[in-house]
Amino acid sequence: MTARTTQVTVARQYVTEARRIVVKVGSSSLTTASGGLDADRVDALVDVLAKVRSGGEKEIVLVSSGAIAAGLAPLGLTRRPKDLARQQAAASVGQGLLVARYTASFARYGVRVGQVLLTTDDTSRRAHYRNAYRTLDQLLAMGALPVVNENDTVATDEIRFGDNDRLAALVAHLVRADLLVLLSDVDGLYDGDPAKPGTSRIAEVTGPDDIAHVEIGSAGKAGVGTGGMVTKVEAARIAAAAGIPVVLTSASRAADALSGRDTGTYFHRTGRRSADRLLWLAHASTPQGALTLDDGAVRAVVEGKKSLLAAGIAAVEGEFSAGDPVELRDTAGRAVARGLVNFDAKEIPRLLGRSTHELAKELGPEYEREIVHRDDLVVM
Repeated sequence: MTARTTQVTVARQYVTEARRIVVKVGSSSLTTASGGLDADRVDALVDVLAKVRSGGEKEIVLVSSGAIAAGLAPLGLTRRPKDLARQQAAASVGQGLLVARYTASFARYGVRVGQVLLTTDDTSRRAHYRNAYRTLDQLLAMGALPVVNENDTVATDEIRFGDNDRLAALVAHLVRADLLVLLSDVDGLYDGDPAKPGTSRIAEVTGPDDIAHVEIGSAGKAGVGTGGMVTKVEAARIAAAAGIPVVLTSASRAADALSGRDTGTYFHRTGRRSADRLLWLAHASTPQGALTLDDGAVRAVVEGKKSLLAAGIAAVEGEFSAGDPVELRDTAGRAVARGLVNFDAKEIPRLLGRSTHELAKELGPEYEREIVHRDDLVVM
């Protein structure tokens, strides 16, 4: 056995040993060319997932795209609309069809399905994050299989955020998964265009440097999804940095991937596992404004891991409310951190450059607090 073969075998061993697995499947793997759900494709995926969890030792969380795609044909749409209102309408119709199809298909194996619709707001705020974790964890404990999707019918940012690849990486982090499997219509990451001769599959990625030379493509030609290899590699990077190994392959090879065979591309863990919700704040939130920090505040936040106080803020930009995510910038305009702000944008200007003690004395005790608490702040 060669050193390369040994490395692959050891890597895939993590796949077979994984107990809690998040599987993400894309729209193109579930729908027909006209945009409707393909019952045979859904059943084929369910067959694989039901077999994996049949022994009772493994838990599956399914992050499924396809709501908007499933709603196209019933609404007489020939392709994914570009305007937000029709996307939301398609999602509203399609989400019910998607979950009904999964419910019927998993019922063949006596498996109950639970629908979980998430937005970034559900998981970047502390209390919402805990609630999302408890719901998913309890569904698994009760033997149900959670089917997760973005709440596309109401969450405008999520539809523009587009694909579910990044959502899957963040859900894997949320549920403390042992493995993330990304399924699409491509059987792995290649060192070039897989449609052209002379390219080869990249079996393993140990870190960003391994694929720095690779030109990665965007959304596919089916026209029903929004992702592509770019979003999948980014999702793999997020999960790997959070201590979760990733397998990227095609839906048709899901069984091989989940059994630890050498298929697709295996992304090694590059960071340590953490239960920190701030990963969501860093990768899933959309800043509603910005605060410019003086040099001392930048050092305190970035190097000292301190809370941001009013005394260190030089300027305020944007319209935001207390609890919204904001970007923290240095005096050159570079983003250095992101956090959940404790005050409305209109309140902050009169607080600038003043100590919390001074503010409390003049304005009341409710102003003797941080603009952004360190527990709600992530360095970028």
